[in-house]
Amino acid sequence: MDSNYQKIFADGLWHNNTGLVQLLGLCPLLAVSGTVVNALGLGLATTVVLIGSNVTVSLIRNLVRPELRIPVFVLVIASFVTAVELSMKAYLYDLYLILGIFIPLIVTNCAIIARAESFASKNNVPRSFVDGLAMGLGFTAVLLVLGGVREILGHGTLFANFELMFGAGAEILKITFVQDYRGFLLAILAPGAFIGLGLIIAVKNKFDKRRERKRQTLAVKTHAEPATNSS
Repeated sequence: MDSNYQKIFADGLWHNNTGLVQLLGLCPLLAVSGTVVNALGLGLATTVVLIGSNVTVSLIRNLVRPELRIPVFVLVIASFVTAVELSMKAYLYDLYLILGIFIPLIVTNCAIIARAESFASKNNVPRSFVDGLAMGLGFTAVLLVLGGVREILGHGTLFANFELMFGAGAEILKITFVQDYRGFLLAILAPGAFIGLGLIIAVKNKFDKRRERKRQTLAVKTHAEPATNSS
């Protein structure tokens, strides 16, 4: 893979992750991440909208007048959100009912309009596609991790209600950790979502600092070796 595309993927998945670094789109991220299946449904919907809007904005970027770009971008995003919403209502109705208002609210997700304005409007279609995919996957990954933690602590299960997305056969994926679990209310409610996201961000920052220290140590050793050899 071209190094430019590798950087785009690395930014979307880790270095510039919308949920962990940019801290955009937190309202649906915190509200819908009570279970893994809810997180996966919203994450995939957001990814589809990101890819579609990025590609479309890249295609029309030279045709839109500068003073009209934001209204046009919002219209493009709203069109893809409407298509996703109608598709979920037709094929994943039970999940659609659970996600509720947070599907149409994808239109107001700052991360999507930010990628359209800051990246897709300045880059070609392949790069815009990869950026939308990477940002969507990064957002979905945060949703899944947070949803998994909250589901285990809040409900004592994992992968519950997967049949809402994958049919009745997906019921066998459900893992029950504690029988007759009464639940942990904090994990289910919004404060638990804030605490969980904060802990995930802390783990990421800790990992980044450790990797940076290793990189600096390696750089010092690399510079010291030539000096030692010359002496």
